[in-house]
Amino acid sequence: MTTPDFLKPRIISVSQLNYYVKSLLDNDAHLSSVFVTGEISNLTDHYRSGHIYFSLKDNNCVIKAVMFAGNARNLKFKPQEGMKIIARGRVSLYEPSGNYQFYVEDMQPDGIGELTIAFEQLKKKLSEKGIFDQSHKKPIPKFPQTIGVITSPTGAAIQDIKNILHRRFPSADIVLCPVLVQGESASAQLVNAVNIFNEYDCADVIIIGRGGGSIEDLWAFNSEELAYAIYASNIPVISAVGHETDFTICDFVSDLRAPTPSAAAELAVPDKEELIAYYNSQKQYLTSILDNKISKANRVLSEYKLVLNENSPEKQISKYNENLSLFRNRLESIMNEKLNTAFEKIHKNGGKLEALNPVSVLQRGYSVAEKDGKIVSSVNDVKTDDILNITLKDGKIITKVQG
Repeated sequence: MTTPDFLKPRIISVSQLNYYVKSLLDNDAHLSSVFVTGEISNLTDHYRSGHIYFSLKDNNCVIKAVMFAGNARNLKFKPQEGMKIIARGRVSLYEPSGNYQFYVEDMQPDGIGELTIAFEQLKKKLSEKGIFDQSHKKPIPKFPQTIGVITSPTGAAIQDIKNILHRRFPSADIVLCPVLVQGESASAQLVNAVNIFNEYDCADVIIIGRGGGSIEDLWAFNSEELAYAIYASNIPVISAVGHETDFTICDFVSDLRAPTPSAAAELAVPDKEELIAYYNSQKQYLTSILDNKISKANRVLSEYKLVLNENSPEKQISKYNENLSLFRNRLESIMNEKLNTAFEKIHKNGGKLEALNPVSVLQRGYSVAEKDGKIVSSVNDVKTDDILNITLKDGKIITKVQG
C-alpha cells in the first residue's frame, strides 16, 4: 500500500525554511514594533557604512541587534559598550545566516536622558581635543565700539541686551544677526552667523544666546559645528544661553560665559556711570598731585629767587662797590696818615736844614767867599790879586785881594 502524497513529509531547502520563519516573524504584529531594554555588548560601529552592530543582553539571555545608518544618524548620543538602553525596533530573521535578530530603529539611554548622554559625550570629546582650554580664550575688549548679537529677533533676550547696552554704554553700536534659536535648522544658522561676523569683521565682541528653556530647547547650542566655529572666531564671543543653571557646549568653548543674556550685556561693555565716577576721582587725584607739585615748585622757585638775589650781578656789584668804598676810605686814611707822618718828618728835617742853610747864616751877618767857584775856607786858599766872589745876605761883591 502506497502512502498518499499529502501524508508524505515535505522536504524544503534551508532558504525556504529561513524565508518561512522570517515571514512568520515579519507578519507578527507583536514583533513589528517592540521596546526592549538591555545592556549593549559586542559593539561594532562601522564608520564607513554608518551601521551599528551589537548585542543586547540581560542576566540570562542575549539577542543580536543592528541599527542601520539611516536610523543611526538621528541618534543624539553615541552608543557605548556596557551602556544600558531602551531600544525600539522589529524582530526578524537574517536569512543568509538564519540568525534571529533585533533591527533597532531608535534607542535611548535607560535612566539618563538621551540628550544628557549626548551632551556629556560631546563635552568630553571636545575637552580632550583642547577646545575648552583657557589658553585659547580671547580677552573681551574694554571699550568695544560695535556689539554683535546672535539671537532671535523676537525673543526677550534681544530686548534685555539692547536695554542694558543702551543704559550702560550708549556710544556702542549694536549689530543683530537674527537666527532661530531652536529647531532643526537653528544650529546651522548659529554657525553661519558666527562666520558672517568674522568674514566681514563687523563687531568687536559677539554675544550669542537666548532665554531659558529645556535641554531640548537649548540643544542647538550644543552643536559640535558651532563649537568649532566659536573656537575659530577671531572676534571674542560671550555665551549667554538660558539661565544661570543651564550649561551648553557653547558656554564652555566661548571666551566668556554669562549666566543670562542680561549679564552678557553687562560683561560686554563698561558702565558709563562707573566710568564717569572713575574719571572724576582720577581728575581729583591728578588735580591734587598737580597742586602739590605746583606748591613744591613755587617753594623751590622762591628758594632759587633768594639764592639768585643773593648772587645776582647787581647784588654782587653793589657789594663790590661797598667793599671798594671801604677800601678807598681805608686807603685814604692810610695815605693821609703816611702824608701827615711825612709832612711832620719833612717839617722837622726842614727845621734842621734851615738851621744849616748858608743863607740863614748870611742873614745873621756872615758871608761866603768863593774863588773859581769854590768856597774859600782858609787864607791859604788865596793870594794877592786873586779875584773873589763874596756872597752876602742881599747880594754879591766881586773884590780883588790886595793883601
